[in-house]
Amino acid sequence: MGEDEARECGFLPNVIGSVESGRTSSADTKNAAREMLELRASLILFAGGDGTARDIYEAIGTRIPVLGIPSGVKIHSAAFAANPDKAGELAVKYLQENLPLQEVEVMDIDEEAFRQGRVSARLYGYLCIPYERSLVQNIKVGSIDTGNEEYQKKTIAAYIVEEMEDDCLYILGPGSTTKPIADELGVEKTLLGVDVVSAGKLAAKDVNETQLLKLIDEKKAKIIVTPIGGQGYVFGRGNQQISPQVIRKVGKDNILVVATRNKLNTIVGKPLLTDTGDEKVDRMLTGYAKVTVGYREHIMKKIER
Repeated sequence: MGEDEARECGFLPNVIGSVESGRTSSADTKNAAREMLELRASLILFAGGDGTARDIYEAIGTRIPVLGIPSGVKIHSAAFAANPDKAGELAVKYLQENLPLQEVEVMDIDEEAFRQGRVSARLYGYLCIPYERSLVQNIKVGSIDTGNEEYQKKTIAAYIVEEMEDDCLYILGPGSTTKPIADELGVEKTLLGVDVVSAGKLAAKDVNETQLLKLIDEKKAKIIVTPIGGQGYVFGRGNQQISPQVIRKVGKDNILVVATRNKLNTIVGKPLLTDTGDEKVDRMLTGYAKVTVGYREHIMKKIER
């Protein structure tokens, strides 16, 4: 994978590894990482999400520097650059300027907790990455619970539901902050998925990009999303179903951002972020956004790429 692109960029790549089953698997990733370790590579770049980071960790641990290019669905781990462009920038700086290395957490969904209906991240180990704070993403963290976290979520939900229009489709992004909105409506929310409600009822459950585009075609729609705690990503982390094309169709003015004050405290002093994979859409989303933090309570937060 990547050989043709590398040659187009003028490199002469040494192609390693093989695919055992006709499609890449966890075992293929681990075998390739071990082979790179034996070849004494200076830096391993990998594209994917938390599952890939876990595979790399299990194969080589902290014996060689690595850097994740964020492209997976779940990206709780701190082993990733802030976006693909910054991954390239960080790799070049490390190889040319000898940046310091730092051990960072490899996180993934706790499958046992998920089976019990809870979304919780679990620490699996550590990877060693080139580190420059402005170029890497933070680990995903939960809200700083001051004892009223659930109350804050319920007040947000009450306000959002009160303001809903019957002739509008509402796309509910993933997250424990959006789930109380579904609870307030009396509909079931997919734990890690995207759902659509209309006129107080569930219109579609656990939808993908294609289904979303079909549902919102020539219809009024709004997107309700919450930033990831500790990281600040509004789009591009865990809600890829809400693609750049979906965002274009819905429009920037129809995006509702919700977050508890406790969650915003985990990213205090930093902007919200967007990494949709589409530079034009990311530019469209930058600026200031009104974040609903309670019943008729809002905070203005800056969104950057």
